[in-house]
Amino acid sequence: MQVEVIADREQWNRFVESQATGNITQTWEWAELGGRLGSRALRLGAVEDGELRAALLVIVEKAPVVGQPYLYAPRGPVCDDPTSPALTALLDHARTVAKAQGAFMLKLEPNVADGDQVWLDALQRLGLRRNPFATHPRRSWVLDITPDEPALLANMKEKWRYNVRLAGRKGVTVRETLASDDIATFYTLYRETADRDGIFIHERRHYEDFLRLYGERDAATLLMAEHEGQPIAALIVARCGPVATYMFGASSNRERNRMPNHLLQWTAIRWGRARGCHLYDFRAIAETLEPGEDMYSLYTYKQGFGGYSLLTLETHDLVTQPAIYWAYMRALRMKRRVVRWRQARAAHQRFGEQAKPTASAATTPANGAE
Repeated sequence: MQVEVIADREQWNRFVESQATGNITQTWEWAELGGRLGSRALRLGAVEDGELRAALLVIVEKAPVVGQPYLYAPRGPVCDDPTSPALTALLDHARTVAKAQGAFMLKLEPNVADGDQVWLDALQRLGLRRNPFATHPRRSWVLDITPDEPALLANMKEKWRYNVRLAGRKGVTVRETLASDDIATFYTLYRETADRDGIFIHERRHYEDFLRLYGERDAATLLMAEHEGQPIAALIVARCGPVATYMFGASSNRERNRMPNHLLQWTAIRWGRARGCHLYDFRAIAETLEPGEDMYSLYTYKQGFGGYSLLTLETHDLVTQPAIYWAYMRALRMKRRVVRWRQARAAHQRFGEQAKPTASAATTPANGAE
């Protein structure tokens, strides 16, 4: 078993898309988005007889407060058998790379269901420790899209099914596009959405690069919803193997009563089905499914389309510099405590006594990036 830097894009993507543990964030193109990663990303592969057996896309990040580098594998590693020698070789090599880079840890967030004891045992055996603070939100909402379209519509909540059809009756049309002018329009709508909902978005180049890199191999597209020729909402959908993923959504403050977002999601589901996908991933929802939790409103919206929630394993860290790691975790706990308390206070203002801030709520880890 040999571990090396992989330079073949097709070989890499073919392997990632063939594995149940594969994810869009471990594909080749993820490391090239927005010019923000570039040489700060490595694609490590365990190779045997010329074939990839395990893969790990790692990004060199810098931790806040402590200001030191660490390696982060978003939804990695990719390896369907955690007991295999390939995973051991890959993570042993990654530990060496982390030390060479001066990184104080390697952070893994495998695309594996929570409670998978085989994976938990393997990670513990390889010297990793659990970290309760997730970078990539752990819970998502997913939908089996193998049934036919009438069945998928029938499995939606009545109001959602009605809204999908209402959009068409109210003159909303959806078209697929990769044109630069349409991407610029998407970004204008996305900024409007960010201002309205208070969410973080990247600079425009990030989305231009995403659609260029994935679109050139028919792995992503932009869906534009219009009314009387005017854009009112948009959605970016991508695929990795059998999974189609809702990546980004934007909508105008105008014409929201025409329900363009419901029709966009339905169109994205159909796009995935047309490309042989078996699962549609709506991505992040609240980790704890209770009113007042961060991203709970996303859960109430997405579950109307049918499907189920999927919780992944906790973050696991491979520590190479314990003193720096201790300072990092201490700073992270303090930061998350403040963020969580603010979220709980805002929820209390929205939902009343049932979401009243408590000491326990203030220390529960929040979703999202650091």
